[in-house]
Amino acid sequence: MSFCLEPRGPAVINLRVVTAPLVAALLISSAADAASVTNRDDRDHSVTIIEGDTDKSHIVKPHAVLEGICQKGCLIRLDDGKDDPYELEGSEVTSIEDGQLYDDEQGSLATPNAGDASPPSQPGSR
Repeated sequence: MSFCLEPRGPAVINLRVVTAPLVAALLISSAADAASVTNRDDRDHSVTIIEGDTDKSHIVKPHAVLEGICQKGCLIRLDDGKDDPYELEGSEVTSIEDGQLYDDEQGSLATPNAGDASPPSQPGSR
């Protein structure tokens, strides 16, 4: 018994073969443009994401990652703190360590208080 299949020429393209990689690329690029928060502490942290007029709270377990947040920038408040929130542009890779939010490439995201910085040294003085 033989089966005869309709021949396909090189001009016929399977739509699934083309669509799947495009969808994957869009998902990867949008996730790559979004910020993430990794909890490096040994306790849960509450992370509130404030984008425009909306805010959403998440509980981030120890060593878990909250991904795909702040695609266009946002404010982040840790553990319902009343202090000024951290500001993200939307592509930072951040982590929580000792209850502080750090940019994994830059260091602490906290803004120093006035008077925390030492004055510049004068030439010739020690």
